[in-house]
Amino acid sequence: MKWKKYTIATTTAAEDYMSAMLMELGIEGIEIENNVPLSKEDQADMFIDFLPELPKDEGKSRVSFYVEEGSGDPAELLKRVKRGLEALRGTVDVGSGEISSSETEDLDWINNWKKYFSSFTIENILIKPTWEEQKEEEKGKILIEIDPGISFGTGKHETTQLCIRQLCKYIRNGEHPRVLDIGCGSGILSITALKLGASEVVGTDLDRDCMISTRDNLAINHLENAKTAFYVGNLIDDETLRETVGGGYDLVVANILADVIIPMTAVVGRFLKSGGYFITSGIIDFKEAQVREAIEQAGLEVIEVNRQGEWVNITARRN
Repeated sequence: MKWKKYTIATTTAAEDYMSAMLMELGIEGIEIENNVPLSKEDQADMFIDFLPELPKDEGKSRVSFYVEEGSGDPAELLKRVKRGLEALRGTVDVGSGEISSSETEDLDWINNWKKYFSSFTIENILIKPTWEEQKEEEKGKILIEIDPGISFGTGKHETTQLCIRQLCKYIRNGEHPRVLDIGCGSGILSITALKLGASEVVGTDLDRDCMISTRDNLAINHLENAKTAFYVGNLIDDETLRETVGGGYDLVVANILADVIIPMTAVVGRFLKSGGYFITSGIIDFKEAQVREAIEQAGLEVIEVNRQGEWVNITARRN
């Protein structure tokens, strides 16, 4: 299988903005290369004795994405990427924005990235890849094992961590809420909710492959018999799916993109019971105001805003 690799010359300051823009265009499999020194925390997670000596960090970065040969019109896609780049210039220094291309074969997406995913904790939750052994000192934490496969969601990304922290906060001891996970991806937020005590989880995603990843990860975590249901489709415009999903949820969590959350707010209220919470992230910081405005116009009350890096969580309540 042949793939076209496109690389954007940019800055480290623009990496998250660039990634968000590419994801909004439907591009998956984004690769970032820079010379930013690893933090002590990152170094501790790497099982090597000596780190490679990198050139001096000058704030430069290369953001790459891959397109399968014959999967569409690359010229049209590049035009959209270039328009997105220009739109970002008013927000962040994107550098030259020059795009170069190369060709590669047999790109092993599913396995090559695994060397970058190691176990870590959020609150009292240990998130561990299936291929890594659990350490003795980690026992006693709530364990979530994940093999994302071809779906988004290792838990490492800031947006996922923001949502997990909110689930820890709003799924209280002794309570067993019903949870709707919009854009379930690998199933990590659904699994987190169940491990924290949710009585039922319903999930949706546009990608059929996510159903496979979610089911596999439920089984890995011994949750295959939990009360769950997962559907492929778009809740924004699919009335049949909305009726199937139903309402009366205590929590709705959506770790998607700002441009999807904004139209989603028009229908999300029908899924929530009175007093229920809408937990959302995937919001790059310069779109925070737009998302907040859409949530408030939908009649929900914003009760909490949290940030991690350039990413934002907004939690709202249906009164």
